[in-house]
Amino acid sequence: MAKGPSGTADRGRAWVGTWQTTAQAPMGPTWQGPNWSQEGFDNHSLRQVVRVSVGGPMVRIRVSNVYGQRPLRLTGATVGKAAQGAAVQPGTLRRVRFDRTSSTVVPPGRERFSDAVPLSVAPLDRLTVTLYVAEPTGPATFHEFAAATTYRATGDHLFDETAAAYTETGRSWYYLSGVDVARQRGRAEHAVVIAGDSITDGVGASSDTDNRWPDELAERLAAAHRPVGVLNAGLAGNRLLTDSNCYGERLTARFARDVLDQSGVRTVVVLEGINDIGAPLWVDPCLGPRPVITADQLIEGYRTLIRAAHARGITIIGATLLPFKGGGYHSDQGEQTRVTVNQWMRTSGEFDAVVDLDQAVADPSEPARMRADYNAGDGIHPNDAGYRAMAAAFDLDDL
Repeated sequence: MAKGPSGTADRGRAWVGTWQTTAQAPMGPTWQGPNWSQEGFDNHSLRQVVRVSVGGPMVRIRVSNVYGQRPLRLTGATVGKAAQGAAVQPGTLRRVRFDRTSSTVVPPGRERFSDAVPLSVAPLDRLTVTLYVAEPTGPATFHEFAAATTYRATGDHLFDETAAAYTETGRSWYYLSGVDVARQRGRAEHAVVIAGDSITDGVGASSDTDNRWPDELAERLAAAHRPVGVLNAGLAGNRLLTDSNCYGERLTARFARDVLDQSGVRTVVVLEGINDIGAPLWVDPCLGPRPVITADQLIEGYRTLIRAAHARGITIIGATLLPFKGGGYHSDQGEQTRVTVNQWMRTSGEFDAVVDLDQAVADPSEPARMRADYNAGDGIHPNDAGYRAMAAAFDLDDL
């Protein structure tokens, strides 16, 4: 298990998470194409654009080397307000420091926070975070499915406001695993973390549009003037109970690091289990073990998460599993498992609250199937409209 973040010169300051992604081990090309994780970086600037959920007067970033095999020597970093593509709004670039120095070393298996950066951000602002590594990194900790464009340039282009040097693009995030904002005096700010799989990661959403369902939920909260950070702990291919060669540690194993340890977290939403149900019919050599999982096993897994959240004083909300008839790994047995799990969620009272995402997207005439106008095309993942419907299903008072 990786150790927690360290290395900030602002330990007395109160922070709340405003953006997050889940770290993954390096891996080769996948269904979405090649990535840079196995080759790593050498004399490269990486420019990554993220949208915050809640605002604040200062920010800090978190750099992850959780799956690195050698120390990550980060030569420098900047943050600014995003313009078009890899460009940055003039005058907004700020140097990022770690323990008051421009560079840092993140040991293998660790994450590190930066110092506070004096950059005021508003809810739903888009930030550009640029990392420069002068030396070979080896294979890189990353997040494979970003639903966003990452930009790469050769050489040190930390302070470039234009996009001219950033001629290479990818579809994953590298090393950057979180952004926090400083809490504002007199405001009851906190974060909600969404723990899930590819549905939470945003597969099926339009690229570079921030239309994943946690993004849509952040928009609802911002419109209601509620200072709640929304953090996306989704991981495409992930399962509740079984580790995967490519799709990460099971949620019950990564729950502390990716969910409970996030800054200012008060509430957790769990939407995971459909991959556990479908895995026996999922033909993918990258998946790893594919055991048949029963409803009782899934329920015990959810109870593990409930106990862990309650031990930290954190509210935990269960989200019912979405319909998946028409999906590549649907079966009658799997459907019965899904129905049993959802019925337990709705009636057991073991979660602090339940959001019925199944009902939000199901076809009323055939509840085992997603509505056609919400289906991204594979029977499993919603499209932009489906993700908006999921976000609309929440009672904001539960968060």
